[in-house]
Amino acid sequence: MERILIVEDEENTRIGLVKLLCQDGYQAEAVANGFEALDYLGNNKVDLIITDVNMPEMNGLVFLRKLNQSYPEIKVILMTAYGGVGSYLEAINLGALDYLNKPVNLSELKAIIGRMFNQTSPLGGSATVF
Repeated sequence: MERILIVEDEENTRIGLVKLLCQDGYQAEAVANGFEALDYLGNNKVDLIITDVNMPEMNGLVFLRKLNQSYPEIKVILMTAYGGVGSYLEAINLGALDYLNKPVNLSELKAIIGRMFNQTSPLGGSATVF
């Protein structure tokens, strides 16, 4: 089962994405910021990270750079309410799988994830929100 980590400082968004992804059969978990995500990754395998760009303490682009150094195999989707061409280009140049504007179109997100995992409907699902 594919494991997805949500990195999002807004609790309602975090919980909603975890529920949505679990309903689609992914094992989804969530943390509130990049530091928690890096700690989580020290002990857990993840196939995909969906992260906000604008977060306190460590923004999503800094987090993506750190991921590239320590976990280059993990795919990343960034999402932001404050997107601009500069941050979009930086994210893509850093290897982000995609860059979505908030509010995120959930059908689009599900399609991107499905294509990434080359499937349309995984089976099962479990969630943990930290």
